[in-house]
Amino acid sequence: MSATPLWAEAPMESLRPTARSADFIKKIQPDAAELIAKANLNGAVGFSVADMSTGDLLESHNGAVGLPPASVAKSLTACYALQALGPGFQFETQVMATGGVIDGTVQGDLILIGGGDPTLDSDGLALLAADMAAAGITGVQGGFKIWRGPYPYLRGIDPGQPDHVGYNPAVSGLNLNFNRVHFEWRKAGADYAISMDARTGTHRPKVTMARMGVVSRSAPVYTYADVGGRDDWTVARGALGQGGSRWLPVRKPGLYAGEVFQTFALAHGVRLGPPELIDARPEGEIVATLQSAPLRIILRDMLKWSTNLTAEMVGLTATLARTQTPPKSLAESAEQMNAWGRETLGLTSMAFVDHSGLGEASRISPQDMMSGLRQLRLRLGIKPLLKSFAMRDDQRRVIEDHPLDVHAKTGTLNFVSGLAGFVDLPDGTELVFAIFAADLERRAKLTKAQRERPDGGAAWNVRAKTLQQALIERWGVVHAS
Repeated sequence: MSATPLWAEAPMESLRPTARSADFIKKIQPDAAELIAKANLNGAVGFSVADMSTGDLLESHNGAVGLPPASVAKSLTACYALQALGPGFQFETQVMATGGVIDGTVQGDLILIGGGDPTLDSDGLALLAADMAAAGITGVQGGFKIWRGPYPYLRGIDPGQPDHVGYNPAVSGLNLNFNRVHFEWRKAGADYAISMDARTGTHRPKVTMARMGVVSRSAPVYTYADVGGRDDWTVARGALGQGGSRWLPVRKPGLYAGEVFQTFALAHGVRLGPPELIDARPEGEIVATLQSAPLRIILRDMLKWSTNLTAEMVGLTATLARTQTPPKSLAESAEQMNAWGRETLGLTSMAFVDHSGLGEASRISPQDMMSGLRQLRLRLGIKPLLKSFAMRDDQRRVIEDHPLDVHAKTGTLNFVSGLAGFVDLPDGTELVFAIFAADLERRAKLTKAQRERPDGGAAWNVRAKTLQQALIERWGVVHAS
């Protein structure tokens, strides 16, 4: 009698892996401390996450520790402005004629009046000049004056930044092209052809208030000086190559806007003298007005592109509306916003020094940032203003159709990274969170010249962002209902 094979007959039921329960999947998730250690960020890491509907705190690590928010601060600035100004508020830039107008000729001065619009560009000034001409203005007997409105003038947002970085422009009541000038160069024989202009997609007016000189030296790449009322730049010849371009910050935005408006006015036959700054608003007749987009649109774009100038201007304008007194500095205006955060939202740790988050001395705890966003989601509808945050794989490629839907504001400084916002889970659960990381000791060692691209900065930032996503993915499993 022969032996029967072990599996001569198929079993009555095929063998299947045992389905893992939801509880088991939750239990095998790495805990937060393990994820933080793996990121190897040194410095401090803090986070807080809560259930959006109930406000119940789900997890926290260093939640009460004040850390730099970087551009995450803009989410609170947006709500500060919304509450003070309203979603339909519009900035206005105006042209005024003094002394009356006779047969199209302004008998006194022509005044370009800034209204704090951070989004004014060369296209807008072209429209304003056209409207002025359409109103019948053909000439000006007096001078061409610039009033920058009831706003402080600041040479830059953060004095600790390198001179040439475009994200740290001057702040003024009259701004143009985010207070940046376009520098372009191309090799022309043994030398370089250079242009400085106020370009947009449709206009490229040349400017003379910002000048560039090519100098034979190894370092620094750029230098800046205020020479004769102009922005005087130099660049190291060896850094230019065959050609290229970049945006440089403008330190005299009133004169910058004035020169560009002068160009457009001349195109309509109106010859203006050189722009001259004045310190007070004169009496006269408004002959042309340009309005910005509604504030809610401006804030949506600010949170998407993280424009520092926009944050500072909407913050200053909100403070002006709340106090009816022009703030003298960003720090003074930021303190008004801090007071609003404490009184309106109970954010006791909120201590910002500006509205954009560019200043490294700003502080807020993850717990307060999370709590503030939750309240502002309920009161002012902040969530639709926040951009969608893409989840990525190990190669930093976007994962299409990721099960977690994240809307958040990012924030990045050298060796500082933040993320705060909302996570929608597949089961309908909504979380609100804030994550901050900062290696302040390493940041403090940077020289001013190292701050544009510090050694190790990019790798540190990638690890911080990887940690942020790992925490969010953990929460998406552990806190699902």
